[in-house]
Amino acid sequence: MRGPVRAVHEVVSGITPADPLERRHQNDALAWLETTDDIFRRAKPATPDQHLVSYVVLVDPEDGSTLLVNHLISGLWLPPGGHVEPDEHPADAADREAREELGIEPVFAHPSRQPFFVTVTRTVGDAPSHTDVSLWFLLVGRRGLALTPEQREFTEVRWWTTEQVQADAAGRFDPHYQRFLAKLRDHEFPQFQPG
Repeated sequence: MRGPVRAVHEVVSGITPADPLERRHQNDALAWLETTDDIFRRAKPATPDQHLVSYVVLVDPEDGSTLLVNHLISGLWLPPGGHVEPDEHPADAADREAREELGIEPVFAHPSRQPFFVTVTRTVGDAPSHTDVSLWFLLVGRRGLALTPEQREFTEVRWWTTEQVQADAAGRFDPHYQRFLAKLRDHEFPQFQPG
C-alpha cells in the first residue's frame, strides 16, 4: 500500500460509525483501499470508476443548521466538496474545497481534522455514473458568514435547519444526509456543541 493510500486507510479507520450502514460503508471503503492504489480520480468525469471525495459540512453551532449547495450536475442539495487530487490528503482536499467553493478560511470542528462520516455512493445526474467514497468533514461557521460561492458547480447556497431538511422532499438531498444529521445530533466536538 503506497503512503498516500495508507494515510487514507488510517483516516477511514479512525471514523466511529453511527449505524450499521455506515459501518458497512467503512468496511467497504477499507476493503477497497486494501486492494488498489488507484483511489484518486485521474481523468474527468469518472476514471477510475470508484474514487475518493471530500465533503465539507459547514455547521452553525448556535442552531445546528448546515450549509448546502444546489449542485448542477446531480440536481441535489449537497455539502460543498469535491474529488481528492492524486496523493492529496483528504483533509487537505476539504480545506482546499472550502476555500475554492465557499471562499472561506475553514475552521475544522475536530482539531485533528478527522472526518466525521463516511459513505460509499453511486452518483446520479447527467454525468456518467460512478462510485464516490466520500469523507464528510465538519467545519464550524455562522449563518452570517461572508461567502464567495463558486458559481460554476452550483446554482444556490443555503443554510438548512434540521427541521427544514426533515420537512423537505427526501429525494432532494444526498441519500445519506438524514443519517448524517442524526449522527451530528448525537456527538460533541471540542469546538462544536450541537444545537
